[in-house]
Amino acid sequence: MVKRIEFSRTGGPEVLEFVDAPLVEPQAGEVRIRHQAVGLNFIDIYFRTGLYPVPSLPSGLGTEGAGVVEAVGDGVEHLAVGDRVAYAQGPLGAYAEQHVVPADKVVALPDGVDGETAAASMLKGLTVQYLLRQTYRLEGGETILFHAAAGGVGSIACQWARALGVKLIGTVSSPEKAALARENGAWATIDYTREDVVERVRELTDGAMCDVVYDSVGKDTWETSLDCLKKRGLMVSFGNASGPVEGVNIGILNQKGALYVTRPSLNGYADTRERLESMCADLFAMLESGQVKIDIAQRFPLAEAGKAQEALAGRLTTGSTILVP
Repeated sequence: MVKRIEFSRTGGPEVLEFVDAPLVEPQAGEVRIRHQAVGLNFIDIYFRTGLYPVPSLPSGLGTEGAGVVEAVGDGVEHLAVGDRVAYAQGPLGAYAEQHVVPADKVVALPDGVDGETAAASMLKGLTVQYLLRQTYRLEGGETILFHAAAGGVGSIACQWARALGVKLIGTVSSPEKAALARENGAWATIDYTREDVVERVRELTDGAMCDVVYDSVGKDTWETSLDCLKKRGLMVSFGNASGPVEGVNIGILNQKGALYVTRPSLNGYADTRERLESMCADLFAMLESGQVKIDIAQRFPLAEAGKAQEALAGRLTTGSTILVP
């Protein structure tokens, strides 16, 4: 038996249960991983609340983890028992001591990346990789706006943007988070609880506004984000922390300057083994070079996953958070 978090109905953190589950053997093309650490991400809350449907109930939770391969199914050639590995696109159930994952979603970790760092950065780091290097390939010199700049994804984005020579303006909710974002490489910060984001962007850019806005907040920031773009700028809506963007009249994009908009996801970019490996190589190179450092600011026991999600949803966290089995 192994311990895992599961839920039988959607709702608040109280629906999460810490239960015993049978040890599952990997089938062909799968591996079983003994977790060293499990990643905590906003998408986990979307599944728990029902914003994103789960295949069936009761359901496990979590899609990201790192650890050691315990067992290998038939046909798996690139991994062996004892390998240090990580994944970000596993089937639901990562909130567990052990988890069976399709081998093509699992990558071996280089010596310079430890398990906790991997669990804290795979989904977030690969998200930043596709945002900054693929959705809009930043080359240096651009000015961008990045919401939630002190959070897990934002902290990585600040550092990666600095390495690329990009001016990142980060939105935050407190002076402490502003200081953290600047320490991580943000060119400037805006405290949206005290400042008008659009007006501050206009001041910082001398009226030029931003080439790209990266928005993981969703409903509450949609209009503000559009107003921070220059003509023909790109709006990248990649999350729904405040709820999904709904009821949009596409004509508003023309009214605000012939804007572009996209709604990307990790699964939309890391959709083949080759692309996943290439993206991971880029991320691991940034981690090993020290240009991106992962701040694991919170660690919760696996049994306290509900408390961890409450802290994340309440914007009480900075950097990355992991669950420790």
